[in-house]
Amino acid sequence: MKFISWNVNGLRAVAGKGFADIFKELDADFFCIQETKMQEGQLDLEFPGYTSFWNYAEKKGYSGTAIYSKHEPLSVSYGIGIPEHDTEGRVITLEMPEFYLVCVYVPNSQDGLKRLDYRMTWEDDFRAYLTGLAARKGVIVCGDLNVAHEEIDLKNPSTNHNNAGFTDQEREKFSALLASGFTDSWRSLNPGVAKYSWWSYRFQARAKGVGWRIDYFLVSDSLKSRIKGAEIHNEVFGSDHCPVELDI
Repeated sequence: MKFISWNVNGLRAVAGKGFADIFKELDADFFCIQETKMQEGQLDLEFPGYTSFWNYAEKKGYSGTAIYSKHEPLSVSYGIGIPEHDTEGRVITLEMPEFYLVCVYVPNSQDGLKRLDYRMTWEDDFRAYLTGLAARKGVIVCGDLNVAHEEIDLKNPSTNHNNAGFTDQEREKFSALLASGFTDSWRSLNPGVAKYSWWSYRFQARAKGVGWRIDYFLVSDSLKSRIKGAEIHNEVFGSDHCPVELDI
């Protein structure tokens, strides 16, 4: 079973940059999207054989998530059940017979870390949500988690220390999530390998290989033995992120 996750940084924009062809070529069972930046009815983008699920932010042109699925879920939920967190379209959960699939776009701590305190609250509440699901059945979590966990996960760790996405606080919360019973699928198969999933649009960062790995598939411990492959598709363009893949 193949899973793809991609922060498209505006689905309407990437739709004009070959998204449909990329979607078909990747041919996933589940294709999860973050940062759709859409409201309902702004784009009709459906694919034969897939059912789509959408969570829109109340704020126009902001955030938003979607999942395209070849498989009919037992149930679908939007958000994590906490009003403070559920106005920005950041989470979709599909319940499948053997696992939950959670697509998430984690809040950015922003320039000057002005949203770091909120981010810390989010991290604790989201971890509690995931561990609650994992108490029932296996969980697959994917999306833009807006954190480079270790120094190997970004090109310039020393100059980015305490910038949004590489603060000690964010990295510690990621460690706490893993410690609560989750595995970073790509890193588990690629220890010691530096490969990135996001590049700034500034300073020709992508052409120079100056990136960050902030897009992940995490699996709960009950599913760890079923990981068969994980990829970072940095050959795919159209967004400042590239798609990431999990095979189980």
